[in-house]
Amino acid sequence: MNNLDMIIPESMTSEVLELASRNYANYSQAYSASELIQAGSEAQIPAEFIQQAIQEVRSRKIRQQKQRRVLAIVGASVLAISAIWSIWTYNSFSRHASVVQAKWAQVENQLQRRADLIPNLVRVTQAYTEHEKEIVSLLQQSRQAYLQADTPEQKVAAVEEVNDAINHFQDYAANNSQLQSGQLFTNLQYEIAGTENRLAVERMRYNQAVQQYNQTIQQFPNSVLAQGLGFEMQPFFQAATTEP
Repeated sequence: MNNLDMIIPESMTSEVLELASRNYANYSQAYSASELIQAGSEAQIPAEFIQQAIQEVRSRKIRQQKQRRVLAIVGASVLAISAIWSIWTYNSFSRHASVVQAKWAQVENQLQRRADLIPNLVRVTQAYTEHEKEIVSLLQQSRQAYLQADTPEQKVAAVEEVNDAINHFQDYAANNSQLQSGQLFTNLQYEIAGTENRLAVERMRYNQAVQQYNQTIQQFPNSVLAQGLGFEMQPFFQAATTEP
């Protein structure tokens, strides 16, 4: 089909006319080399200087075009590198955060084991005396406080109550020879000591994971990206422990 016979949609008409007008303006304002030489002769400029100037201007235009292309390539490369770095850093943040969560889950397992010992402590106390209602109440309240805690911060605060209750129980047991002679009490003492040791190990591992995570998001330029992505510092587990 002849180009002159092509059907141009009405939606393209204004854009075609605008582009044609701009191209014609550029064409009408262009000059040939002979025209420039003739104009130069009128100004008493030798033809060779006009031709030399034309070559220099062309060379400069070519260099400028090359520079723009190089800058565009460099800019695109910088953006690509930045995107790759951002993705890699985000994945690093997520990996460290996942490790922290996993280590905290192990800490929670041991805290739960500690809290689950309290009903047995209550039974032992009630089996040997009916006058230690204060210790029984303290044990029960501490366990309830732990079970109601949701966030790590709340659990850390609640476990201090558990520790205090267990310490009160052990102080009471130390002055009760009848209670100390019972097999159930002896078994509970082993359980308390074993749970405390396991908790100490898991707490250490959790704090190590938190340290690595916090250092990662604090380092520059990681800190800028971490703040923008919502990665925040995590607290260490500094709760006091019981003394079996």
